[in-house]
Amino acid sequence: MTTFPNAPQLLKGGIVLIDAESSQVQRIIVLQYNPDSLSRTLQVQAVGEQGTRSQALRLTGPAVETLKLDAEIDATDQLEFPDQNATATEFGIFPALAALETMVYPASSRLIANNALAAAGTLEIAPMQAPLALFIWSRNRIVPVRITEFSITEEAFDPSLNPIRAKVSLGMRVLSVDDLGFDHRGGSLFMSYLQAKEQLAAKAPGGDLGAFGIGGLP
Repeated sequence: MTTFPNAPQLLKGGIVLIDAESSQVQRIIVLQYNPDSLSRTLQVQAVGEQGTRSQALRLTGPAVETLKLDAEIDATDQLEFPDQNATATEFGIFPALAALETMVYPASSRLIANNALAAAGTLEIAPMQAPLALFIWSRNRIVPVRITEFSITEEAFDPSLNPIRAKVSLGMRVLSVDDLGFDHRGGSLFMSYLQAKEQLAAKAPGGDLGAFGIGGLP
């Protein structure tokens, strides 16, 4: 494929898993193709209907933001050159799917360890700690998330029934300081995300009341 020297670099979106305490990167998952769309929903956190009139404009915390996307994974191009893509030739897109799926599973080693603790009579076993997932969609959008929805539709297979094309639907909830606290690594990343949003908002062009056909407010 010919690369034009002045063509802009195509950046990819994806998910990075880090250790919440040490910030050590554990896994980087780059989406093969950027989704055509990214759906975002913001749920306002405000004082409920039972609040007094003086509370009507008060916010109780950051908006709860949810993200949804559909991503495609396809090994067709790789299978055209089997000698250069041995993994895809042997397993299809199983490795790429497994990298995504294991985000919502506890590690097998932790399951085995907890089972051993239970067998030894341990009365209280703490829930297993998952890595901190960061959804990255440009340098202005690096947010801690929790996977809330995950579905896979496998659409094509090789002769060994390895999937070679699939569509993945992901639903994520942005984790804020209300979820993690200010001292948590994810909390500081959320604050950076919010501050970047505020800086971008300041760059938006302002308007004037004349655009509404009025000269001033009543």
